[in-house]
Amino acid sequence: MMSNHTASTMEIETVASEAKVLPPKPKFEALKPHEMSDGQIQFRKVNVPPHRYTPLKKAWMDIYTPIFEQMKIDVRMNLKARRVELKTRADTPDISNLQKCADFVHAFMLGFDVIDAIALLRLDELYVESFEIKDVKTLRGDHLSRAIGRLSGKGGKTKFAIENASKTRIVIADTKIHILGSFANIKIARDSLCSLILGSPAGKVYSKLRAVTARLAERF
Repeated sequence: MMSNHTASTMEIETVASEAKVLPPKPKFEALKPHEMSDGQIQFRKVNVPPHRYTPLKKAWMDIYTPIFEQMKIDVRMNLKARRVELKTRADTPDISNLQKCADFVHAFMLGFDVIDAIALLRLDELYVESFEIKDVKTLRGDHLSRAIGRLSGKGGKTKFAIENASKTRIVIADTKIHILGSFANIKIARDSLCSLILGSPAGKVYSKLRAVTARLAERF
């Protein structure tokens, strides 16, 4: 009697396990950008400051060509509102291209050259960081002018030295400072600029930079 009972339970278990055969996994194609946002077109708008209007006119084709042809994003200049408008197309390969293009145009408006700003389209790990001199130290009058002079150096020598050592690009626009580069490199450049604002002589900053770049070279 016992053996019959065990045999019947085994049969039930085998039948149950056979019934649990799952259907094959469905294969869905990757969604296109215009399908991700429920068919809605995504927009970005970048304001043009008055002092960047003429440079934008001169460099328009250099900005327009990579955005339209390579990133597949529609772009136009709204003359009435004085801003650059970007929108996705049906053939845009990646939705993130829109934000990359907006960052690229914004970097140009901050004062970066097109050849430097275009790296934002090519590489993922690049950022623009902005801060003001007063964020580091409150300076007024001649003290502020001297701090800006220390940042640039004679003929921009100090600025170029920091850029080359830290592999970044720096724009000094009055009391605002913009740095374009990777996260770690921005930190190196920012530390050097902050030391100059606080009153360190250029020679001391150069020697610090040399030590930091040597350490980075060892790491890689």
